[in-house]
Amino acid sequence: MKRNLQSLVFSGAVLAVAVTGLSGCAPLLLGGAVATGIMVTDRRTSGAQVEDQAIEIKIASAVRQELGDRVHLNVTSFNRKVLLTGEITTAAEKERIEKIAQSQENVVSVVNDLAQMPASSLTQRSKDTVMTSRVKAAFIDAKDLQANAVKVVTERGIVYLMGRVTSREAKRATDIVRGMGGVVKVVRVFDEISEEELRRLSQPTTAR
Repeated sequence: MKRNLQSLVFSGAVLAVAVTGLSGCAPLLLGGAVATGIMVTDRRTSGAQVEDQAIEIKIASAVRQELGDRVHLNVTSFNRKVLLTGEITTAAEKERIEKIAQSQENVVSVVNDLAQMPASSLTQRSKDTVMTSRVKAAFIDAKDLQANAVKVVTERGIVYLMGRVTSREAKRATDIVRGMGGVVKVVRVFDEISEEELRRLSQPTTAR
């Protein structure tokens, strides 16, 4: 069963890469290596989920309008915390993009991990997409971890983990990723919650 599940996720990643290749590789992506919608099981409020999508679009649009194709930028927002990854050519561009992100409505904080280096290749981005899918599959296989509680972004082999999780869940997710081949580094961008809050969030409820 595990092998079939991982094969299914892997195949989905390959298909996503193929579609990206057919439609052209845009230098500015939303929501990590592959843009995704609202997660099925989510510890954010419905309002925060909508705001996160709007934040990603607004930052991406503002940066594209000002800097055009000079940068490769991934914008990921989770619970109004923004993660900036990708490659830029100058320190001034990195600083400018961070200011643009900070100026957007509803943004609580910005984690700027843009690298000053040439833009990553299509091959590298394809590898990152597959790595993200492998990590998600590993989370699903872990019976003691709610897979959809952790958002995964991969950039040049660096795996970023976001989400509202307990310290126990954060450690477990980090340990899983660190044990996987091909991972350069793990960067945690979590919002930590208590076990009590987790129990409350796990109770059946209507849309928050």
